[in-house]
Amino acid sequence: MNSLRPKRLGHMVLMVRDIQKSAQFYTDVLGLKVSDWIGDQMVFLRAGSDHHDLALAQLPKDSADFNDLPRYSRPGLEHFSYLIDSYEEMERSVKVLQEHGVEIVRGIGRHGPGNNLFLVFKDPDGNNVEVYCEMTQIGERDAHEPQVWERTIESFDQYRFERFVVPPPPHLVAQKSAQAAAATAASGGPQDSTKADSSSSADSE
Repeated sequence: MNSLRPKRLGHMVLMVRDIQKSAQFYTDVLGLKVSDWIGDQMVFLRAGSDHHDLALAQLPKDSADFNDLPRYSRPGLEHFSYLIDSYEEMERSVKVLQEHGVEIVRGIGRHGPGNNLFLVFKDPDGNNVEVYCEMTQIGERDAHEPQVWERTIESFDQYRFERFVVPPPPHLVAQKSAQAAAATAASGGPQDSTKADSSSSADSE
């Protein structure tokens, strides 16, 4: 069966509770530029040369689900991401987010698949937004064989949380601790520093 032939991910539209507040967040904090408005109900934003890669639409005030914020225990979007230039720019992003009082969810880290750096934070409606850089590039003619990664700490973060600016997710801390304990048992040696670090991280949750 034939498939569609997309070139790249183009744009997304978010329903928001307060379009002025959200527009201010995505321009003042994330640095997007406004391309156009439709009345005061929709705004089109861009990071590059496309007219928009993000649009915000005002959720009706009388919506029954007006305060039903994103939950990640059900099907749907987990996060979306914007490319930045470098690790140094990611470190600067941390300071910008902290200055604006924005909640940082996870990062700085480096995924296994894709080898990209990541930093995830919350927008005013609780959506997870990411900035990333250094993603592995696979050209149309490049030889690439997909692989299946094991669900380990390293596949999530090659730095093993060492560069996180917030406590890592508790379930990942538990996984890291279990890995360290298994490694210690296999070697017959004393508890290593990785496990100790994980325990202290868990205590801070």
